[in-house]
Amino acid sequence: MVATPSKKIRLGSNAPGVSLPNANAAYGGGTVAVSDFDECAALLVVFMCNHCPYVLHIAGPLAQLAQEYQSQGLGVVCISVNDVETHPEDSPDKMAVMAERYGFTFPYLYDESQQSAIDYGAVCTPDLFLFDADKKLAYHGQFDDTRPGSDKPVTGADISHAVTRVLRGESVGTTQKPSVGCSIKWKPGVGP
Repeated sequence: MVATPSKKIRLGSNAPGVSLPNANAAYGGGTVAVSDFDECAALLVVFMCNHCPYVLHIAGPLAQLAQEYQSQGLGVVCISVNDVETHPEDSPDKMAVMAERYGFTFPYLYDESQQSAIDYGAVCTPDLFLFDADKKLAYHGQFDDTRPGSDKPVTGADISHAVTRVLRGESVGTTQKPSVGCSIKWKPGVGP
């Protein structure tokens, strides 16, 4: 397991518009677009996958955080872009199983082209991007400072703080710790 930190993205950047197939049947399946969340007070976009130990470390707490904040106006979208030829455990069928296992109340999208990761500048899983009501990047950082195998409990402290501030219309600030996780599994010839 090699830890890859997220790369720095300019705060204030616009949320790239994507429209992708949704593997989470509980959210209705079909295709979901970022523009479907235009009425939300904030939007959390998380690049993740099924097999990454860093994702599995936060999957349950992420589902709980989403449930807590969705009623306050937070939209949540998760996207998997891993190459399923080399990592079949990240296939849409397995994504549907993961969404059901953790009770995801948000779409879990699959991007076979991997273009959404390029557009967002995502390089690891999990890679978290929080946008304000105008879909401007307000936070790009870690869920919290725990890691797989650490003795610390998963709290979601960093992202919770950011979401709370954005929902209040406040600045998160510019001191943000990068997320750390597995590298995205790029197809040959694709990637940053």
